[in-house]
Amino acid sequence: MNAISSNLTLPRDHAPPVGAAAMKWAALQDAAAGVAVLAGLQPEQPALEIRRFPALIRDAGGERLKLAEQGIDDLAAIMEPGIEALLAIHERGIDAAAPAMALWHEFLDARTALLALLPRY
Repeated sequence: MNAISSNLTLPRDHAPPVGAAAMKWAALQDAAAGVAVLAGLQPEQPALEIRRFPALIRDAGGERLKLAEQGIDDLAAIMEPGIEALLAIHERGIDAAAPAMALWHEFLDARTALLALLPRY
């Protein structure tokens, strides 16, 4: 299990509300908040659409759901080494704001693309 997907645990008697993708999504939002702090930004208060994305995309189903699940995995694959690099920079006492800002923008762009998979009614 990778760092992003293992950051969120649920009680044993409760199943994940919408599966592993929901857990990864929540862990990605938490990780992005840390990146924002390293970039010198205030962590955002995610909009309802962001918080409910796993349930909304599950309800959309079909190809949208498959694309979203793959996109979440891809975003985790980008964030994990980026965060590891940022932490290594920070631990050395080097200002990590510029690379953190770059990773923050990559995260926002990828998240925006995933949100675009939601049907608009």
